[in-house]
Parts: sequence; C-alpha cells; structure tokens
Amino acid sequence: MSPIVGGVLVDYYGGKLVMAWGVALWSVATFLTPWAAENSLCALLAMRVLLGIAEGVALPSMNNMVSRWFPRTERSRAVGIAMAGFNLGSAIGLLLSPIIMAQAGIFGPFVIFGLSGFLWVLVWLSATSSTPDRHPQISKYELDYILSERKKPLMPTTSKKPERTRVLPPFRLLLSKMPTWALISANAMHSWGYFVILSWMPIYFNMMYRVDLRRAAWFSAVPWAMMAVLGYVAGVASDMLIRKGSSVTFTRKVMQSIGFLGPGFALLGLNAATNPSIASAWLTVAVGLSSFSHAGFLVNLQEIAPQYAGVIHGMSNTAGTLSAIMGTIGAGFFVERMGSFRGYLMFTALLYFISALFWNIFATGERVNFDESGQ
Repeated sequence: MSPIVGGVLVDYYGGKLVMAWGVALWSVATFLTPWAAENSLCALLAMRVLLGIAEGVALPSMNNMVSRWFPRTERSRAVGIAMAGFNLGSAIGLLLSPIIMAQAGIFGPFVIFGLSGFLWVLVWLSATSSTPDRHPQISKYELDYILSERKKPLMPTTSKKPERTRVLPPFRLLLSKMPTWALISANAMHSWGYFVILSWMPIYFNMMYRVDLRRAAWFSAVPWAMMAVLGYVAGVASDMLIRKGSSVTFTRKVMQSIGFLGPGFALLGLNAATNPSIASAWLTVAVGLSSFSHAGFLVNLQEIAPQYAGVIHGMSNTAGTLSAIMGTIGAGFFVERMGSFRGYLMFTALLYFISALFWNIFATGERVNFDESGQ
C-alpha cells in the first residue's frame, strides 16, 4: 500500500520532499540491516518492511516531477534517463556486491549502500525542486519554455499560493475507467517479468548450464546495462514520433507493444537456447526490449490524469509489487516441483502476449475525464 500512500503524498506535497524522506528511510533500513540480523529475526523483518515501504514512494515521486518539469514532447526521454539510472544501479549493484563482500564481509554492501543513500539525499535536497518555478537557479528563458510548452501547467507561476490536489483522490472514479486498468495491468506484467528475471537468472544459469554463481552475476548484470541504453533510445524515438505528428495514443501503444511482445518472444528464444552464451543473448534481448515500457505505460501515467499522476502511479505500482511477489514466489514453487525453468518461461511469455493485447485495446494517450460530476 505504500505506493498508493506515497502517490497521494506526492500529489499533495511534491516529489522533492517525499523522495528525500523515502531515500532517507530506506537508507536507514539498509544501513541497520546488519545490526538487525545479528540481534533478532523481528528486527531484521522490521528493517526489510521499512525498506519496502520507503521504496514505494520512489517511482510516484519521479513521475510527478517529470510531469511538472517536462513538456509532452520531452517526457519520454526524461523518464528514459531516470530509469536508465535505476537499471544501471541494478547492474552496478550486482557486480559490486560480490566484490564488497569479499573485502568487507557479507554485511559490507549494506553499510556502503546505506551510507551512499544518505549522501544522495544531501545532494538531492540542495539541487532539486518539485516544480520549475520554485528552483532558485532556473533561468527565465528556461522557465518560460517549460510553462509555455505544457498544455495545462499544473503549478502556475503567479503570486498566488499553488493549488494542491485534494488530499483524498476519487479512487472509485479512477478505477471506473479502463485506461486506468490498462496502466495497472501493464505495471503488473512489467514487474512480473522484471523481478522474475532479476531474482532468478543467476540461479537459472547455474541450474541449466552449471555456470558458477559468481560468474552468473556477470551474465545477469549485462542485460540491465542494455536496458538502460535501450530505455533511453525508446524515449528519444517516442518523443520524435510525437513531434513528427503521431498521436500520443499511437506512440504509447507502439512502445508498449515492443515492451511486451519483444520480451515474450525473447523468453521463448531463451527457452530454446542450447548454451549459456546464446541464453545470455536472449536474456539481454528480453530485458533490453522490456525497457520500451518506460516510453509506454510509465510515461502514460502522467498523461491520462496529470492531477492524479502520483496516486495512479501508486495504485499501479501496488499491483506491480504484488505481481512481482507472486511471480518470484511462483517461479520458486514451479522449479521445485518441475525441476526446470522452461515451463515457467513459457507461461511468462504467454502473460506478456495477453498483456500486450489488453493494453492495445484499452490504453489511451489522451487526458481522461475524472470529473466527479461526470461532465
């Protein structure tokens, strides 16, 4: 539920403050995990719960700030850059953790990554603002450009106090529209595929091809670097299509179709791979093409209801979190009973294809009427 609460807070207080608190809290949880593990199981579970709650505000904060800082024709690239950092972080973490553990023990990564989070918060608070008109170093030219390019500025630059989104969003009304469900479905499927691959691929390479787990980290890290690169490429291509006259709806459907159909077919190729090199290539294709979703549903969250971008992201991200839990646990049960990943990869590919169909039927790039009067 933390993404929903985080989304409400983001729409009300802005992304800067909520993101800062989120990173600070999950850095505390990460830093204290070694202490908790050495004292009691309850303390360890409490730290992991705090970590999960705090992380839930990250993506709603990012999406909210992108919607306020960037016009439509630049949002896909902005999200692509932000998510590139997210994916490069996953790759760097996979590569550095074994090295840090070898030098500083099993708890070394928790201490170093936790301290790095505190440093990041200091930089974030000093360098950012929730809206462009509140940034002390922005030029008049840049501010005028941002506000003039946005169709309906969310935060006006008049002397009046900025109007805040209502504290309690109309959840029932938001959930009554099929474009909202298209976003929820897309986030759920993206998270299912992403976390199944992130959690299980080192074990997959070890089980299927007897690759040592330390070497498997390299096999698993390379795709995340590819995801960062292709995510930015997708953002540039998406913005270019819109600038050249393609409708936002068409562009989002094209990008999301690549983001779902690409990984679906790639997982079928991974299933048929005969050696770890071919398997790694298919895995790289699957993870890389899934990043086109960033220029699909992830940007679309800001478009159908800018005033509720945070809370819609929170609802869809909650579905994504639950889906990720089900997918990773389900993979474990399936492998334990069947002794192989192949059937589960086929099932995941089928889910990708179904989700692509659902998205193309119900998604839209236009602003949806969430007026409670129904007018």
